[in-house]
Amino acid sequence: MFWSAALAAEETPRPVSLDEAQRTANDAAGWVEANWSVWLSNSLRIILIVVIAVVMRSLIRRAITKLIARMNRTASAVDGTALGGLLVNAERRRQRSEAIGSVLRSVTSFLIMGTAALTVLSVLQINLAPLLASAGVAGVAIGFGARNLVTDFLSGVFMILEDQYGVGDSIDAGVASGEVIEVGLRVTKLRGTDGEIWYVRNGEVKRIGNLSQGWATAGVDVQVRADEDLDRVREVLTRTGEEMQKDEPWTERLWEPVEVLGLNAVYLDSVVIRVSAKTMPGKALGVERELRWRIKQALDAEGIRIVGRPAEANLETESGPDPMAAVAAPSVLANPASPQSQATTPIPPGQPLGK
Repeated sequence: MFWSAALAAEETPRPVSLDEAQRTANDAAGWVEANWSVWLSNSLRIILIVVIAVVMRSLIRRAITKLIARMNRTASAVDGTALGGLLVNAERRRQRSEAIGSVLRSVTSFLIMGTAALTVLSVLQINLAPLLASAGVAGVAIGFGARNLVTDFLSGVFMILEDQYGVGDSIDAGVASGEVIEVGLRVTKLRGTDGEIWYVRNGEVKRIGNLSQGWATAGVDVQVRADEDLDRVREVLTRTGEEMQKDEPWTERLWEPVEVLGLNAVYLDSVVIRVSAKTMPGKALGVERELRWRIKQALDAEGIRIVGRPAEANLETESGPDPMAAVAAPSVLANPASPQSQATTPIPPGQPLGK
């Protein structure tokens, strides 16, 4: 009990004297006085860095948004005019510009805010070397884990920037083909010929065949009898093409006069004449159908008959049956002097075995 009282007396704090309290207060005041300027300076620098970063981010994002809106207004202004027919459609330009604007805004925000965060940490005198090393290792790990996602994203960015295709284009992407209905940074949506929708990852596209850029070619094969007057047939085809080019809407879809190229094939009882025309991109199929319709009517009016292509089997030269097909293969049993023939000869009656 005596020891317990002694320990309790030792644990009781001793009263602080007035001199010690005054000395401690003076030390604290001196430390604050020596460091308050550093605190104030660092606080003002941090506030200034954050304000500059926020203002710069807002100004740049607003400038990008205005630039994209101006691009869309320019596309809307020429849409429906003769110039608009030669340019990409407004929806395609709108989606392309919005995608580019989204990428630019995201990159701008990442660079500005990331730089501001690193600057604030350096003001606070935090060692950035371990942080940057950890970020590098984490970036490598994420890159290996999400390499397909990164590949899709980068491929989508370059496809949009290079304007490889857009909404409304008919493309052959290798893995799928059809009309583009939506272009994204990761996935492109195609509508096939049967109405199905294909979701194609941009990273899987190794080649792209765009059937809607530049111009297209409409080709029609006209097969007539071999005894027809070819000069007369050429005249009828040329006149039909000229009349079609004068009618609406084919006068805008046909970019060059319909041309009769000549004979494409010659058969025993017929010939094939090739007719071609350069058309607006994406309109070749419609031009071919209309051209066939008009050619059929024109040839019927002139009394020129269109014949069907003969079967490929009839074009081959027929030959008679093989005369050796019924001949049997030679046999050793046909030779009476052969060992096989003698071994199969019956033994005469009365002759002992073994002789």
